[in-house]
Amino acid sequence: MRDVASLAGVSVKSVSRVINEEKGVSEEVRRRVTRAAEQLQYSPDFTASNLRRSDRRTSSIGLLVEDVLNEFSASVNAGVAQAAAERGVVVLTAFSTGDPEREREAVRAFSVRRVDGLVAIPLGGDDSSVWTQRDFGAPVVFVDRSPKGVVADCVLTNNREGARELMTHLTERGHRKIAFLGGVNRLETAQERYAGYVDALSGQGLPTKASWVKRDLRDADAARDAVEQLLSLDDPPTAIFAAQNLLCMGAFRALASAERQHSLALVSFDDFALADLLDPAVTVIAQDPRQMGYRAAQVLFERMDAGAGAPSAPGSDTASTVDRVQRDAPATVHEIPFRLVVRESSLIHA
Repeated sequence: MRDVASLAGVSVKSVSRVINEEKGVSEEVRRRVTRAAEQLQYSPDFTASNLRRSDRRTSSIGLLVEDVLNEFSASVNAGVAQAAAERGVVVLTAFSTGDPEREREAVRAFSVRRVDGLVAIPLGGDDSSVWTQRDFGAPVVFVDRSPKGVVADCVLTNNREGARELMTHLTERGHRKIAFLGGVNRLETAQERYAGYVDALSGQGLPTKASWVKRDLRDADAARDAVEQLLSLDDPPTAIFAAQNLLCMGAFRALASAERQHSLALVSFDDFALADLLDPAVTVIAQDPRQMGYRAAQVLFERMDAGAGAPSAPGSDTASTVDRVQRDAPATVHEIPFRLVVRESSLIHA
């Protein structure tokens, strides 16, 4: 900064005021400082600057998703980035790849970098201690699902109700033999979508047939294999409910390979690219992950402005942070509406 000030012919304080975009600086001084900084290829040390700030803010937030290549995660990322840009905040993104240790390492890395808050899609395992550690010291907002036993703000879709609506759509077309393809069992979303499937069958007085239920499927290939097994049954289903977009893709491939895509109904929880261009186009429950990410970032900024701390497990030794959150404004669940998008794949009657 001294070099920039010398070249520009101004004081170091003037350089600081220009760099920090403070008011009260003439356009002439601003131009001279900017020109000198460019000539010297000067980059401000924001870490040192942040340490001097009274609020200790770093003007950065973290975003933790499971798989950055997944359409859902990418859309959440876009929503968070939009809200952060409107606030002039940088987003640091990490992904866990479904590995609890990578999730823990990412949280530690965000803590070391002193992010002002974190938006996270948690893995949802039994061990939620990564989210209740006292030394993280920043608010966290969860998207899509929440860790077990953790009190914090969440932004999600009503998965159970969405699953029921898809099932109702199928039963209204006469389907009574409906198979279920479910994702990783430990995930709250997978559990809720399966519960909605069971609710709908029970409401129609229909049993849940074990041979038609395939759960804990981890990718499209597993879903394809599961559908091939369903098609080989003596009493195969007339419709398939894929509870996640990747599972639907695998299911569609299996049906197309068997030339059954026009004779067996298929629906998906989550829309995906080109779903409307397949033959037949796939009926889906469409979430709005971009809006979920945007809203999560907004809620996070509200917590940051209120000075709330990290989330905590009820009754744990870190309860002091959540006590303050609950006292200032109770942790809340923000539901983002879903839409039933009817396309040709579900219009096949039983």
